[in-house]
Amino acid sequence: MSVDGTEATVAAEVPIGAAEAQALDDAVATAGDAPSILNTQPWRWRQHGHVLELALDPARTLAVADPDRRLATVSCGAALHHALVSLAAAGWHTTVTRAPGTGSSGHLATVRVGGRIPIEPESIARLRAIGLRYTDRRPVAGVHLDADKLRPIVAAAASQGSSLLLLRPRQAFELARAADDAHRTETDGPAWQAELQRWAGGVRPGDTGLPGAVLPSAAAPATVVRRDFGHRGDMLVGEANDRSAAYGILYGDEDQPLDWIRAGEALSAAWLTATELEVAVLPLSATIEVPANREAVRELLDGAGHPFLVLRFTALDPTAADGPHTPRLSTGQTVERAATDAPTPPSDLPEEDLVNENLDCGDLPERHIPSINEELVHQGECGRVHLPTGDTCTLHRHHDGSCQFVMLGGGQPGR
Repeated sequence: MSVDGTEATVAAEVPIGAAEAQALDDAVATAGDAPSILNTQPWRWRQHGHVLELALDPARTLAVADPDRRLATVSCGAALHHALVSLAAAGWHTTVTRAPGTGSSGHLATVRVGGRIPIEPESIARLRAIGLRYTDRRPVAGVHLDADKLRPIVAAAASQGSSLLLLRPRQAFELARAADDAHRTETDGPAWQAELQRWAGGVRPGDTGLPGAVLPSAAAPATVVRRDFGHRGDMLVGEANDRSAAYGILYGDEDQPLDWIRAGEALSAAWLTATELEVAVLPLSATIEVPANREAVRELLDGAGHPFLVLRFTALDPTAADGPHTPRLSTGQTVERAATDAPTPPSDLPEEDLVNENLDCGDLPERHIPSINEELVHQGECGRVHLPTGDTCTLHRHHDGSCQFVMLGGGQPGR
């Protein structure tokens, strides 16, 4: 999809069905560029008719660093915002229902597209920023950051229902101590190290994780320590270290899955605004991953809310080339398209289970409602369970075509 205003107007003349389908395809592809913890890309989309359903993929979550899937949900919120930016830039009105469920479906939100809207220049600018945005883990170049550039970034986060507190120097030093404690707690844990090695550096799951090219070659002095990715170094708390950086805490009033989704949308909005203003953003999630240190960060908010993420802001060096980008999954690996574009019939199921309704699961004679065998999902298999029979699909995860259900050993679904 072009982001040029003239071409977007021409696209509106295409029959509504084709234009809408293209917009939904573009939205899912754009969502794939969203930032995520360790580039796990934990989102899963289902497209049927004029609806996109967003869910959390348990196979791409971090059991050790993110056991409650807090940061994975924040990541999915960022993908949701990216998708909405794409649809707005294409001139489509959207209605969003955010309803994170507690069931195995992992349902987070539903996006319904209906009707055309004027294409605003701001939407085009945000879409362009998505193509430019990346995580720069290189040492701070020392370029002075204009404080006036931070105000629009704070406002962008607020527009999505979360808040961004910019820290004063003394608060940054307090944050540094919490970050250092969290860093040492995690790096001393063998399970955490094993999980990090799986997602960063060498062998990674497909087009996910952090390849060696995007990782720092050595630990750099910094006010607030970041992941060292195997390069242990000392955190030096002092004004001389990356003094050109500014630090902020992204937070909200409550600490529930709905708030985590909103935080991800706020992260995306703030980051895209920063990109437009030539401000680099580096998320520092380690402090949030350790519960005790998350409480220490919360104290810096002085009772204002719950922290979701720590962010470092620096000015982009105009003389430096862009840093390397992380790999991305194809849309075929993150989206499931229903076999028909017919509207979804009403259902009495709880909203968190609607994501699994009307799946193309083979030529089954009766209406079926699949569930999910999460153990098989973690093993890389499809794991959908046909509840009326108990048969389970053991094809590989994100397989093409219909599910193939079989009865597993012992006459019981699962293993």
